[in-house]
Amino acid sequence: MKTVLQRVTEASVTVDGRQVAAIGAGLLVLLCVEEGDGVESADALARKVARLRIFEDEAGKMNLSLLDVRGAALVVSQFTLAGDTSRGNRPSFIRAAEPELARELYGRFCRQLSVEGVPVGTGEFAQHMAVRLVNDGPVTIWLDTSRQN
Repeated sequence: MKTVLQRVTEASVTVDGRQVAAIGAGLLVLLCVEEGDGVESADALARKVARLRIFEDEAGKMNLSLLDVRGAALVVSQFTLAGDTSRGNRPSFIRAAEPELARELYGRFCRQLSVEGVPVGTGEFAQHMAVRLVNDGPVTIWLDTSRQN
């Protein structure tokens, strides 16, 4: 699984002109499920996202997690993070999981993040979405479970 985390003061998702989710302070989570990912990847990534210390403490140091600041997460499916641009100018998305598996693991990640104690808003899987955010910092972090030990 791959994810891009953006620390935000607010974020929202709109589909067909209607807002489907919005959060205040927290994280916008762009989530990509790839072939070979499983429930273990989803659960481990949810734990990592909930506990990643990328929020500032009173001294201005990145020492606090999403749980510590009682922030929310807006999770948006983002298969294009699997894009391979190593050959030519048109990305290949062959590494992206098939929609059925991706939907299952996207849901699992969101549920597990909620179990961890994080309020979760979601986009709509496999829909064209407009995402609005105010990046705080800006702070943007990329996580790839295939590269973690």
